[in-house]
Amino acid sequence: MFPLIILYLSLTILRPQDYLPSLAGFPLLPIVLAMALLAWMASRYKTFGAPHFVLLPVFMLALMMSEVANGWIGGAIEQLSGFAPVIVAFAILAAGVSASQKRVSATFAVFALCSCVLALHGVEQKHLGVGWTGMGLSEDGRIQYVGIFNDPNDLGLLFVTAVPMAVYMAGRSRFLMRLVWLAGTCLLLYGVYLTNSRGAMLALLMEGGVYIWMRRGMVVAGMLGGIGLVAMRMLSSRMDELDAGEESAAGRVDAWYEGLHMFTSHPLFGVGAGNFTDYNYLTAHNSFILVLAETGFFGYVTWLALVGYSFLMLRQVLRHQPSEEVLHEHGIDWPAEKTIARTLLLSLCGLFTAAFFLSRSYTVILYLTLAIVVGAYVGIRRRVPDLPPMRLGRSWWTWVPAAIGSIAFFFVLVAVLLHSE
Repeated sequence: MFPLIILYLSLTILRPQDYLPSLAGFPLLPIVLAMALLAWMASRYKTFGAPHFVLLPVFMLALMMSEVANGWIGGAIEQLSGFAPVIVAFAILAAGVSASQKRVSATFAVFALCSCVLALHGVEQKHLGVGWTGMGLSEDGRIQYVGIFNDPNDLGLLFVTAVPMAVYMAGRSRFLMRLVWLAGTCLLLYGVYLTNSRGAMLALLMEGGVYIWMRRGMVVAGMLGGIGLVAMRMLSSRMDELDAGEESAAGRVDAWYEGLHMFTSHPLFGVGAGNFTDYNYLTAHNSFILVLAETGFFGYVTWLALVGYSFLMLRQVLRHQPSEEVLHEHGIDWPAEKTIARTLLLSLCGLFTAAFFLSRSYTVILYLTLAIVVGAYVGIRRRVPDLPPMRLGRSWWTWVPAAIGSIAFFFVLVAVLLHSE
């Protein structure tokens, strides 16, 4: 099971099926996923010990209901066929990762290595004008890849998610491999620079700020974060244009405004998954507002809970301190478990900072990353019996006021930004 789902993860990132003529039209990903599903069904590592295993099917239901509520029953079938494989991949990857620390490390290594391959493609693209996939630079000279990464912003989101994993691998490797992983980290950072994605650069800044906050406190993190923001504005011309009045930023703010208007006109089930651009010429450029506009309050609460529980799981691990008796009895390497949780927390901070400026609410990479989080958490709970479980039944209602508060925040934010243009 685990080798097959790791192969699926690799193919999802590397995407040879999107540029090799011999694989054109061949359903490579569905076949690998089907084989992984069969292996998962026979595996003893099946697990459903996290709220996500309920929330994901409910969110798929929200996607389907958003289409039905807007008069397109066929759209519900389309959402089912499109999102069901994501749920399957999520369950299998989470189960595979949960087995051991070694599998978490192996998943980090594969994710980071595949991302480094895409960064190398970007370096070749930047110097030769075209990469080995046949894909050239974007119109504004930014690197891009094929398939789901044919947008520089998507590529940047992938790189910032992989950076903490590469750093983790460097930290646990010996001298030569440490140098290799440090070189890979530098390559990913250079890849972010070549994407010239403002969201990705802010995500890197967020990762660094959160790490320093955990190590040195908020004051030091804030000071160094300010210095980092100044440095990024000097390195990137697009970062230097970062204000609400700049044309691209203004277009995003207008899209956020339109998304909130779609929500107020279709508050319960939204305007329908995938229908945002039917109402506005630009997509939402914000994953939270996209879900809110397209699936309404029902879908938004569910999606927000999916994201929120992922962060809460990692926070719970980082704050927990097992008793000495438990550590000794079960032979637990607690510092190693906390390092895994810290790595995933940084990846999530980077991922959702970038997603705040992109419409990537349904992309498979987001859910595969959440699967790694859930699998790591379930595995840690299996190895550390006194780590309290996180149960949906006890806390599901808290996401309703959290959703209301976040929606109010978006209304205030958009009002302020529109006033400042």
